[in-house]
Amino acid sequence: MRLITVHLPEEAVEGLDELVRAKKYPNRSEAIRYAIRDLLREELWSLRNSENESSR
Repeated sequence: MRLITVHLPEEAVEGLDELVRAKKYPNRSEAIRYAIRDLLREELWSLRNSENESSR
């Protein structure tokens, strides 16, 4: 895995901490990884779908 630095608003960090305290995720990094994975899955699927439709 690569290490990256991300600057987040305080509210986002507090939200991440709340999810970790609620045992939804083991730590902040894991919560962020899940969120990025879901974003990429949705956005890339949408992008690839629209590219396929435009090439028809």
